[in-house]
Amino acid sequence: GINAEYGYYITNNLSYAVVESRLMAANEQNAEVTTAPKKVFVQRDYTHGTECKYETNYPTQLEGVIARETFTDTVNKINELFERAEELGCPTYTEGCLSCMTGYLLYFCIETKYSKEMKQISLFIQRQNDEIYHPRGVHIVEPMLRGLRCIELVVYPPPTRPV
Repeated sequence: GINAEYGYYITNNLSYAVVESRLMAANEQNAEVTTAPKKVFVQRDYTHGTECKYETNYPTQLEGVIARETFTDTVNKINELFERAEELGCPTYTEGCLSCMTGYLLYFCIETKYSKEMKQISLFIQRQNDEIYHPRGVHIVEPMLRGLRCIELVVYPPPTRPV
């Protein structure tokens, strides 16, 4: 939700600004940051239609920061989670029929399969950030915050020591 006091969007109990300030503080321990963070965008892959799938091409901006295999594994797992969220099956059809019969009041009582899967994607990205990406000065922004158009990676510059 929106934090009225600070005006930041809160996701998983941490605002984007808090994460950014923590990463910058870690980089500034006895150092000065002389350049702004770089943003890298991983675009949607529309070669198989409009399903939510992202390109696995390794961005050159991540060379020397994140291993190619790590990046590819992360994007493939995100793609797999989105595929699972969008798959149609008996539970999805039952949910749709029941919601229609109840005038969509059902959605006040239950959480949809899609929203449960979106939470799983958020948790996966949060774990990846905490365990792999944040220690290397990179932050993955959840695709849901970018309208599922892209995966944004914020690459913070390595600290430079004062002379």
